[in-house]
Amino acid sequence: MRPAMSSTTSWLAAAAAVVIVGGGLVAAQSAPDGENGRYSMTPIPEGVLRLDTRTGTVSTCTKNGAGWACYAVPDERTALDAEIGRLQAEVERLKGQLAAGPTVSGKIDEALPKSDQLKKAEPKVAEGERKIEIPLPSDQDVDRVMSFLEKAWRRLIDMANRVQKDVSGKI
Repeated sequence: MRPAMSSTTSWLAAAAAVVIVGGGLVAAQSAPDGENGRYSMTPIPEGVLRLDTRTGTVSTCTKNGAGWACYAVPDERTALDAEIGRLQAEVERLKGQLAAGPTVSGKIDEALPKSDQLKKAEPKVAEGERKIEIPLPSDQDVDRVMSFLEKAWRRLIDMANRVQKDVSGKI
């Protein structure tokens, strides 16, 4: 059986471990590239940034309750290279389709007549005279305009009444 360690002894052991690990990180940081080994460490606010000098992978290392844990930083270059490769393959596939010829079925040589259903009627020129006839609005159009103006007028009067009440109540 091992004797139980006192809290002071365990605290001193933890402090010594931190000094040793911290000193090792500083030594690894300041050592020349030839003596640095496989990993290059850089302190960051969250912990340590670790660069694998052989593969180029970057990891963030943080200390948690169980010890140090390192997680690889996502490599954007790999994702970009994959997307470029996918787009190049799609371009080649589309070039092949264009080279194979038209694939549209039921195409006719003559163009279909174009007509605009929303196009307004042209003013008519009266026979014999050179006068332009302008079509008058229908009763439905006049009713819509009158309804709009009536609503706008009522809102204006209501707004003026509210302003008058507000001003008279504050004075």
